[in-house]
Amino acid sequence: MEEGEEWVWVQPPMEADAEWWASGGGETEDARPLKVQFSEPAKHFTDAAPIGNGRLGAMVWGGVASETLQLNHDTLWTGVPGNYTDPDAPAVLSKVRELVDNGQYAEASLAAVGLSDHPSDVYQPLGSINLNFADSDDAYFAYERELDLTTATVNVKYILGGVEFTREHFSSNPHQVFVTKISANKSGCLSFIVYLDSKLHHHSSANSANQIIMEGSCPGKRIPPKGNESENPSGIKFSAILELQIGGDDGKVQVLNDRELKVDGSDWAVLLLAASSSFEGPFTKPSDSKKDPTSACLNTLSSVRNISYSQLLAYHLDDYQNLFNRVTLQLSKVSGDALREKRLAFLNQIPIQSSPASDGGVSGLVKLNSSKVDSSEKLMVDTFKTTAERVKSFKDDEDPSLVELLFHYGRYLLISCSRPGTQVANLQGIWNKDIEPAWDASPHLNINLEMNYWPSLSCNLSECQEPLFDLIASLAVNGSKTAKVNYAASGWVTHHVSDIWAKTSPEHGDPVWAVWPMGGAWLCTHLWEHYSFTMDKGFLENKAYPLLAGCASFLLDWLIEGHGGYLETNPSTSPEHSFIAPDGKTASISYSSTMDMAIIREVFSAVVSSAEVLGRSDSDFIKRINKALSRLPPTKIARDGSIMEWAQDFEDPEVHHRHLSHLFGLFPGHTMTIEKTPHLCKAAVNSLYKRGTSSIN
Repeated sequence: MEEGEEWVWVQPPMEADAEWWASGGGETEDARPLKVQFSEPAKHFTDAAPIGNGRLGAMVWGGVASETLQLNHDTLWTGVPGNYTDPDAPAVLSKVRELVDNGQYAEASLAAVGLSDHPSDVYQPLGSINLNFADSDDAYFAYERELDLTTATVNVKYILGGVEFTREHFSSNPHQVFVTKISANKSGCLSFIVYLDSKLHHHSSANSANQIIMEGSCPGKRIPPKGNESENPSGIKFSAILELQIGGDDGKVQVLNDRELKVDGSDWAVLLLAASSSFEGPFTKPSDSKKDPTSACLNTLSSVRNISYSQLLAYHLDDYQNLFNRVTLQLSKVSGDALREKRLAFLNQIPIQSSPASDGGVSGLVKLNSSKVDSSEKLMVDTFKTTAERVKSFKDDEDPSLVELLFHYGRYLLISCSRPGTQVANLQGIWNKDIEPAWDASPHLNINLEMNYWPSLSCNLSECQEPLFDLIASLAVNGSKTAKVNYAASGWVTHHVSDIWAKTSPEHGDPVWAVWPMGGAWLCTHLWEHYSFTMDKGFLENKAYPLLAGCASFLLDWLIEGHGGYLETNPSTSPEHSFIAPDGKTASISYSSTMDMAIIREVFSAVVSSAEVLGRSDSDFIKRINKALSRLPPTKIARDGSIMEWAQDFEDPEVHHRHLSHLFGLFPGHTMTIEKTPHLCKAAVNSLYKRGTSSIN
């Protein structure tokens, strides 16, 4: 080893690595790499490349003259813990039920506005690392920017003035830092200015220790008051500290304007950024927090200061690839009879492989082995296309490798925004640039949050679900108060939107989406799915069953005597969808929507099955649930042969509505199956045709 050279740290070989080497190196001439590729810097936020470690996220824009690395931390939200109860709700509830019983659905929908509460709080952006290179955007060429899904890194390359510049970015979960390395292939050619900025209230300063320290706070209310700031409650405080390291004989760093660091004549630079907040949990006011985010950041940086870039990268790869490499997927581009013959022959050879203990203990993972596929089926690599170009051409050339890329991209995003100990993946993961993001970037429980976690089990990422279970536990605490005060019910309830404070009350706004007390019930189905997949009896007994039982207790009290001797829910909606009532008026509130009943049936069945596993089937509680199960109204078929969305066959004013809530029993539920309910499955097919391709949820 030559003097001054650095050892390169590598991770121990994994099973996937062995297969990769055995197949000749993975990226063969007829396989596409798992990369999202760009040919130019991002022009819009959605063109930037996302990376994250579960807690600390970044969007890499890849500019040449100037670069923006937009940052997020999972705990930066507006607000403080709230009161999610309404003592006036029982009177409103009684009035709404009376109107529904009288068939006055439009009037009930209007009255149900009184059940809504204040809006959720809002996810906030941390800020940005800003780099100015003083170069012209017109002078560079050979530009490449790519997000490599196999390594969770973003790399940018370009040539400018005869020098090739390279930037490498990743967000390390093991060391909780965002890492950037900038280098040039000629000595002394790297010069730039770096500073931190934020849209939140903040102060930033640079020091001679090559650090920039940014401290700030989130608004104590979702819309900051225009008056005296002292009237605003204290919000979550945050810190972000950037530490700069450079290499090269002639490189130097100086402080500019007390807030910027200027690098001149270096060979390379490594930027390490740590971020923290004062958030101590959904039940602790920020003003009562004992956490010092600046000290936490300094401690984090101190722990990595003497670790080389290659070591940090090796630890990052080991951590990330332990999750990402658990699943492979290969699709073949053949059609017709040939495809069917190939599939049958191929399926007979697929090995069923038990996952190692380090993979979460999930057995029976189907691994599609590339050696089993005839080479004639594989895709030949075309000339280079950006991912955007591949998406555009897909309608004319259904490239299966693009489907593979999309599949892995979904897994990548879940790994990058939800890890044990972090906050739940919100509506935008951990990637948000706005003070007022779309739909507040809050977790939406009427499908969006659940969809975020659908890949977790089938893709062998059960650890990534832990933040979801933590949220459910917090919702049960606040939801028990909402259930008791708002609905005079036992157990716990939550509605369609939550936030970092575990909001459980109805959202402020139109009852078509706000009045929906099934959010917690839908989330609880994930608890049973987790047990069914892992067979972890300890999880079922200690975490899942208490939450399931509390949810079922609420549902038992929420159900009331209804039409035809059935139990019913009233008020009831089919999320975000209205109907035309018999009197010709548009309404959203009725009783016993198909989705309500499908979710309740799913939860009750999960509780009964849990009790069987835990030896509690003889309890009075389980007897009550079994009795209620037998009295739930069945799923009905409408006059047009589709699944009836509401308890009555109301006229649908928007047949192409984007939600398919009434098909919950088919998916993600289990009460519609080809084996047991073929007539309902046929009606579900008709429902899909009726909705059309515009139905996306």
